Amino acid sequence: MEDHRVTPFRIRIHPDEVTDLRRRLDAARFPPELPGDEWSTGVPVAVLRDHVARWREHDWVATEERLNRLPQFTTEIDGQTVHFVHARSAVRGAVPLMLIHGWPGSFLEFEGLVGPLTDPAAHGGDSRDAFDVVIPSLPGFGFSTPLTGSGWSTRRIAAAFAELMTRLGYERFVVQGGDIGAAVAPEIGRVAPDRVIGVHVNGALGAFHPHVGEDALAAMPPVERDRMRRIGEFMQTELGYVAIQSTRPGLIGAMTADSPAGQLAWMLDKLQSWSHPPEQPATEVLGDEFVFADLSLYWFTASGGSSAYVGYAQGEGWGDDPVASGVPTAAIQFAHDIGIRAFAQECNRIVRWSEHSDRGGHFAALEEPELLVDDVRAFVRSLRPADGDEPHPGR
Repeated sequence: MEDHRVTPFRIRIHPDEVTDLRRRLDAARFPPELPGDEWSTGVPVAVLRDHVARWREHDWVATEERLNRLPQFTTEIDGQTVHFVHARSAVRGAVPLMLIHGWPGSFLEFEGLVGPLTDPAAHGGDSRDAFDVVIPSLPGFGFSTPLTGSGWSTRRIAAAFAELMTRLGYERFVVQGGDIGAAVAPEIGRVAPDRVIGVHVNGALGAFHPHVGEDALAAMPPVERDRMRRIGEFMQTELGYVAIQSTRPGLIGAMTADSPAGQLAWMLDKLQSWSHPPEQPATEVLGDEFVFADLSLYWFTASGGSSAYVGYAQGEGWGDDPVASGVPTAAIQFAHDIGIRAFAQECNRIVRWSEHSDRGGHFAALEEPELLVDDVRAFVRSLRPADGDEPHPGR
């Protein structure tokens, strides 16, 4: 019988593991440079050397101490250990909000949002916009490991996360996500449409159409035509990582569990190409602390293979068109994003669509946290009952 207990969790990485990571980074073996040594063929060797040295100096002990100030827990759902942060607001009637990360991210993406969301008055906001925040680690990611079974489709993850909210005592709640989270969040609305107040995503949402007719393309506004162009470029030049992670996640697992430099190269390639502006180092855009803490989290949990397996190898084809849930849905698009509203409306009830095509990238919570928080607040505010100031209660 499954254990439904919710257990407090603290991160405890043994000092010997930290020492071993540094030893491996010290002993990293680098390849000869390819002609040009450019990002178009992978992480340039000079960049890789620099980042290995900087990761070597990252203070994991300080990171662990800081993260342990977040209220963290684990519970078993559908046979799988699920790790999550649960930060309650002191404001009466705070709306429950689940934040869902993607790959190559983690729950760490949302660390900086906990304060503004739970205590908006202390961060220049209105206390009526307060949230209780729940940040789960996807199965197979971080401390939601080891992976105990197969078949972790988006729908199964959605059902597990809806169950998590039940165990926390939340009948109704809002869901937000990016990357994989932008697929899981709307699916929670389909799994539990009577419980989800609203769905908010950053980035692409819903149906995926890499090719459209010339007439349809001409009818799009310039920003969406540019997104279609970038979708085509992605399909031609960047799809290789999807093919490998979706068909051979075990190979990724073997590489990333034995070589921290290999893991760094595999993840930094996407951190760099998906953050904005692309010519600025990802560590400057996302912050050294996040990049090296995120790498360390994947390393210490040996979750490179299981995250690839869950995120990419579950047999859910690109371009699948899910059925609309009817749940009010909002999307925010930044410069790197490729969301097309007409496509999103095919399988979602879009009530808010925000455009910021001149700034921000794939990692919205890190790159444009204030814009993201403001958009979530405005969206949820619009869903309040018309006859009162209190938001939808969830507890």
